Amino acid sequence: MTTVDYDFRRLDLHDDSEKAVAMRQDWVRAMRDGFRAPVPDEQFHERWLRRSREDGLVCTGAWLRDPGVGTGRPVATYSSFDKEVNVGLAQVPTRLVTDVTTSPAHLRRGLLRRLIEDDLADAKRAGLALAGLTAADATIYGRWGFGVATLRRTVEVAGGRRFALRDFTDSGRVELVDPPAAWPVVSAIHDRFRATTRGAVQWPAVYEDIHSGTFDYNTSGPDTRLKAALHLDATGEPDGFVLFKYESEGGKDSISVAELVGLSPHAWLGLWRLLASIDQIEHVTHGIFHPQDPLPWALTDINAVRVKAESEFLWLRVLDVPDAFQARPWAADGQVLVGVADAQGHAAGTWAMTSRDGRAEVTSTEADPEVRTDAETLATLLLGTAPVATLQRAGRIHGDPEAVARFGEMADLPTPPYSLTGF
Repeated sequence: MTTVDYDFRRLDLHDDSEKAVAMRQDWVRAMRDGFRAPVPDEQFHERWLRRSREDGLVCTGAWLRDPGVGTGRPVATYSSFDKEVNVGLAQVPTRLVTDVTTSPAHLRRGLLRRLIEDDLADAKRAGLALAGLTAADATIYGRWGFGVATLRRTVEVAGGRRFALRDFTDSGRVELVDPPAAWPVVSAIHDRFRATTRGAVQWPAVYEDIHSGTFDYNTSGPDTRLKAALHLDATGEPDGFVLFKYESEGGKDSISVAELVGLSPHAWLGLWRLLASIDQIEHVTHGIFHPQDPLPWALTDINAVRVKAESEFLWLRVLDVPDAFQARPWAADGQVLVGVADAQGHAAGTWAMTSRDGRAEVTSTEADPEVRTDAETLATLLLGTAPVATLQRAGRIHGDPEAVARFGEMADLPTPPYSLTGF
């Protein structure tokens, strides 16, 4: 194989010189190609740049030092920005990773390794406790200490006569609203929901375009198919929203839900009733169904809700063990010494985790660990995504059975984490 040299560079999103603009456009084109997306036009570039500046996006990549033929586009792209993740007791600033692509002609050359390890080291130096991503490939990121933190469940809900709620009387009401007009309310409701939901992620700036329907990044124009509805409580205050689209295939009409959030059971069920009662709708599909949505148990026919798929969604990477684990809730008082193996070193060591009254103090110790795990599993433990005993049975936690059981009593949480934010 011919030896190829690479230059690793960072875009300057605030330089509007001809050279910088051309470099940005090449980077965006390469990133879009990596996701097999349409070629970006001028409107796309302008909207992407505006939102990227708002989020403080840092875009890097790998370029051929001597391209010889072709264009000056990068052969790998990578970007990241900082937002907050609700860990249970606190909103923790987190480095969010996105736009990760590598040209198929330059795979397995260490390009992603260089880009991601440099960024994780930068996040650690900046004092961030976590990094996060939503992955297209579940087999890639564990080697860098990312672990599954939330799951996404896709459900199909029957419409028409099969959708019948038990004795449900909505004390409020639901109103259809144009998405641009609904956006300020939608955003405010999500902020309130995020403040009380372990695993919830602050929305990137681009969500205003997507959830208001003002710009569709696939068509480079307004999203004319997007619909919105708000739930209002008994006093007329908004306490829930749904964003959705009508679909039609094979002569059958359905609804695809983009986001559905309720701040009360009445809001959840009222919004579902609206969707399922729209004329000629055979079913409603939701790809990020809340694990504690009351809908299945509120229906007279529980089988009107069918789980179609389940997969990982949010991945987290622990960079600062004390800051991360002191920001999550604890279920019981106790102490356990947890040893962590970490190839990049960010979470490596033995950590004394002492919990009392729902909070913990986490300190480094030279003592021998009672429980051993790795950085990937540590990230899954952070939000309580899987019980300690389950991870032990899976061969991902090792140690004295009594210590593992004690750790489970301390760390296992009664409610699952949830995120509806992709990036």
